[in-house]
Amino acid sequence: MENNSLQSSFILTLDPFVIPMGGKYPIFIVGLGIYLFCVFSNLTILALIVAEKNLHKPMYFILFSLPLNDLIGITAMLPKVLSDILTETNTIYYSFCVLQGFFLHIYGGGVLFILAAMAFDRYIAICKPLRYNTIMTPYNILIIIILVWGIDFILIISLFSIQIRLNRCRNSVLNVFCDNPSLLKLSCADTSINNILGLFNTAVIQVISVTVQMLSYVKILIVCLATRKSEAKNKAINTCVAQLIIFCVFEFVGTFTILSHRFKNVSENLQKIMGMLIFIIPPLFNPLVYGLKSKEIKKSLIKVFNKTISFK
Repeated sequence: MENNSLQSSFILTLDPFVIPMGGKYPIFIVGLGIYLFCVFSNLTILALIVAEKNLHKPMYFILFSLPLNDLIGITAMLPKVLSDILTETNTIYYSFCVLQGFFLHIYGGGVLFILAAMAFDRYIAICKPLRYNTIMTPYNILIIIILVWGIDFILIISLFSIQIRLNRCRNSVLNVFCDNPSLLKLSCADTSINNILGLFNTAVIQVISVTVQMLSYVKILIVCLATRKSEAKNKAINTCVAQLIIFCVFEFVGTFTILSHRFKNVSENLQKIMGMLIFIIPPLFNPLVYGLKSKEIKKSLIKVFNKTISFK
């Protein structure tokens, strides 16, 4: 009877943060400030790529997916967490929980596939400059973007399609947000197939992303070392630095998040915070990196700013 009532229940309980007295409002304000900055900065990058003709290039058409993906990740997670902190409700509808987990996993895979596509673009631009316009045609760019989002979507939808069929015997999510592992823990059925598929999907995403980036950047490094033109060498290196920084930050935060859940002496609050960082740090960090490292984006931003000042 209890299992049937749980199965028919649409409301789940999230595991809340343990917040000290008087800390609720400061935490909410800081979190809201981070979210608004991430939304504003990523929307700015998107708007610049759309509006500025000098950014209508293959590199920036692929880059367009990165801030878009960052907005998906942080919006799927942070507003709900902040709302729960403020209202102290800590409940979520099962359907919304599945939807939240789906978008968070889409974000995670999307980051790695997008960075792989950007690395390939830089490889063609630096190692095969005379053939760049022939290879990176609008049609091929469209194919790359479709592959990035299409493969990511297929892998994640396959993961969640076999997860939502499991019968639920619990209604408590052991996290402040929903993801596939948390949803699997709601079931008392055998989840071996789900775990295997989850590991397989993670391996596929990592292998494709890391292989494409490693091969691309190794070949770029070889070309940079071989060229005697210091200006060309510096330009080539600068175009890759931002992407390498973003990739390293994402992998470091992701690894640190996984490790934080493997040690029993780590506090639950710290584990929850570490779990959130993978959806906060890249959306917070990426616009700053591209705003500082990309000369064309920086010039476009200054140009728009000067136009706005002159108009006023």
